[in-house]
Amino acid sequence: MAEFPDIVEAPLRARFVSLGVRPEEVEERFIRGAGAGGQKINKTSSTVWLRHGPTGTEVRCQRERSQTVNRLIAWTELAEKLEWRRRESANQAQAERELVRRQKRQKSRGQKVRMIETKKHRAKIKQTRRGGFDD
Repeated sequence: MAEFPDIVEAPLRARFVSLGVRPEEVEERFIRGAGAGGQKINKTSSTVWLRHGPTGTEVRCQRERSQTVNRLIAWTELAEKLEWRRRESANQAQAERELVRRQKRQKSRGQKVRMIETKKHRAKIKQTRRGGFDD
């Protein structure tokens, strides 16, 4: 069975466990960075790239010069992104339930009265349009 890297500390491991993420689902690669940095960045693979297979969530970190520090930051960012995705899907499901609830609730007495008055007013306007046609 695969294990989380040693860099992933206990609190961070607990976050992944609560999200249901298994270590074998995460692909980790070390690549050379891009951008400013000159010869150092062109020679060292200090950029960390993580990808969670089932969700397709990707994280790339080259904030620091150290691969170890970038690795810790990347794992933390991956946990945050996955937690955000879970919260968003829960919020979306809640919003859909609320929309259905609002659409199906009964009208209040005042709403019913206003609706009937509007219909009567509209009927009077249409009644004036009915007229005999002159031949």
